[in-house]
Amino acid sequence: MTGAVVDRLQGDVVAAARGLLGCMLTTTADGHETAIIITEVEAYGGSDDPASHAYRGRTQRNAAMFADAGTLYVYRIYGMHWCANVVTGSAGAPSAVLIRGGVPVSGIETMVKRRGRTTGLVDGPGKICEALAITGDDNGTSLLDGPVRLGEPIHSEPINIERGPRIGITAAVDRPWRFIALDTFGSSLAST
Repeated sequence: MTGAVVDRLQGDVVAAARGLLGCMLTTTADGHETAIIITEVEAYGGSDDPASHAYRGRTQRNAAMFADAGTLYVYRIYGMHWCANVVTGSAGAPSAVLIRGGVPVSGIETMVKRRGRTTGLVDGPGKICEALAITGDDNGTSLLDGPVRLGEPIHSEPINIERGPRIGITAAVDRPWRFIALDTFGSSLAST
């Protein structure tokens, strides 16, 4: 991740979410490098967003959301799945973007071993974390030089983006803050 990516993350969470589409997310764990192209994201604000973990203020669980843009926020859902988020905005003003889907581009054999399957490797937030070996130990680390790294977008032209409501939430369900890259990397690869 370079200064240009960090600059894009410091703005509005919705703009930051759109800007993450097409970026590379890379991990190195247990001597294996794995990488995906981000194709689906959801934006979550702070105290103005009832669906956000930061809505009611800072806690031990959501403390990473209050860090600088470019910090990784990892949390567990249903007691069994890790979810990875890119912190946006400025320190103390929490917002983050959930990484919901991607396209595997490097270390695919490793992802297959970690997931125990050959299809649907990274078509959900928990699946992404399992395939890339992202865990709670990565929470609060830098996406610039930590074990999980965010790279520049791989595209140079604007991409075709579908926008819709966030899923799997019960509050602020009407906000169209879910974004899917449709045709830049092939036809609708968000569900690959």
